[in-house]
Amino acid sequence: MAIVTESMREESAASRMLRSAGWGIARVISVIALAAGWELFARSGAVTPFMLPPLSAVIERIWSDLVGGDLLLNTGVTLYRAIVGFLIGATAGIGLGMAISRNGLAHWFFDPIISVGFPMPKIAFLPVVILWLGVYDISKITMVAVEAIFPVVTATIIGIRGVERELLWSARNMGASERELLWQIALPAALPQIITGLQVGLPIALIVAIVTEMFMGGYGLGGAMNTASRFADSRGVFAGIVEIAVIGYALVKGMSIARRRLLLWHQEAVAPSTV
Repeated sequence: MAIVTESMREESAASRMLRSAGWGIARVISVIALAAGWELFARSGAVTPFMLPPLSAVIERIWSDLVGGDLLLNTGVTLYRAIVGFLIGATAGIGLGMAISRNGLAHWFFDPIISVGFPMPKIAFLPVVILWLGVYDISKITMVAVEAIFPVVTATIIGIRGVERELLWSARNMGASERELLWQIALPAALPQIITGLQVGLPIALIVAIVTEMFMGGYGLGGAMNTASRFADSRGVFAGIVEIAVIGYALVKGMSIARRRLLLWHQEAVAPSTV
């Protein structure tokens, strides 16, 4: 019986590996097809090189920026603003979500603000932030943090409120304090939902960092794209699009890997990731 069970486990693991490999191959094929379609369409004469430069010319421009150091500088500046703002928003979002979930006064005060602010485009406050803080890093990081906090706080509230009541009752009956309930029961149980909020917030942080750079100018991927657009540098604009796509994918993939590492104990770790 043990031999049969072990064989079934090995077969299940092998099937999961095959499915994961299949997803990986499918993603590579789709990216190659998109790249080939871009190159062929740009060289077909249907559009001018100004409207859509060939992918090969765009990659050549990216390589030139990389060798010249501009790409590393702009990427580093953008990632700094996005990640610092994301960390501030994530920390504040988790703390605020915990307070709203477990404290009646915090729920009474902050819940209406979260309900009104979540669907609102926070980028509309950018002119106000510029008036208050100027056009330097602090204003860009502030906008990133404000945007990133909402999906995190919402996911934290949903996760903690979704903890099974029987689990909390059992812990209380065993003498657990409210502090122990929060840190040892509610938070670990809500961790998958909280990480989902972080996975939503991180790409938003990158998007907002780039948008603020486009508005305010200066260094960064958004600023470089804005400068290229002003000088009618089509290859520079499309190079920025490709660079942002690659960096965004890397961030999302990194969060997916971190999720699997943090949730090794959770049942969802049994299923293969498709991200």
